[in-house]
Amino acid sequence: MSYFRELPNISTPSLLPNRTRNDEMVLVKNLFKRAKLRTDFDSVITAFDFATISDGDRPDTIAESVYGDPELDWVILITNNITNLRERWPLSHDDLYKYMLDKYGSDQAMYEVHHYRSMEIRDEFGRVVMQAGYEVDEDFTVSYLTASGSVRNNIPAAGPVSNYEYETDLNNSKKIIKILKPEYVSAMISDMRKMMKYQTSSQFFDKVTKVTYNPRENGV
Repeated sequence: MSYFRELPNISTPSLLPNRTRNDEMVLVKNLFKRAKLRTDFDSVITAFDFATISDGDRPDTIAESVYGDPELDWVILITNNITNLRERWPLSHDDLYKYMLDKYGSDQAMYEVHHYRSMEIRDEFGRVVMQAGYEVDEDFTVSYLTASGSVRNNIPAAGPVSNYEYETDLNNSKKIIKILKPEYVSAMISDMRKMMKYQTSSQFFDKVTKVTYNPRENGV
């Protein structure tokens, strides 16, 4: 089931150079209509499995594997609220390298510092006094009170994160996706088709088509 075939139509004045009449119209797909996941599905964790995207995986290949139909790739995208595939889908290892080389200009620049993040610091009992992973300044330090009552001051707690590490972490964060379980897909398709139907309005032609205003009919 192709997502774009399910989109409703708009009848709009033709802009084609070979049109022969002012009232000539063409049908185009309404790309502004968009399906979304039902709220009750989204709030039920048991409706989903989770998967890790591997190099070479695409929405259509995952849909083929899970649902037996590559044209259900839109279910994968809508389930994960992905509207911009180029920005939200993880790059392969080779494509990520090419992206970083283009963005930073050289291999050397890839390994320059992007930012600093906190390092884990523990006291003499192994208790965490500073958690790792927070973005901090280069000169960030930690002080804490020891068991003997003395203070350990200004312990360096900032570690560098290179451009390479930053981009790799960001790319990896996109690899975990939700998979709507197959038994819920038919309900999602049915809901999507209802969402795509037009309500009665001044532009209504039928449930899958609406007609836009044609200024040429008034001589414009």
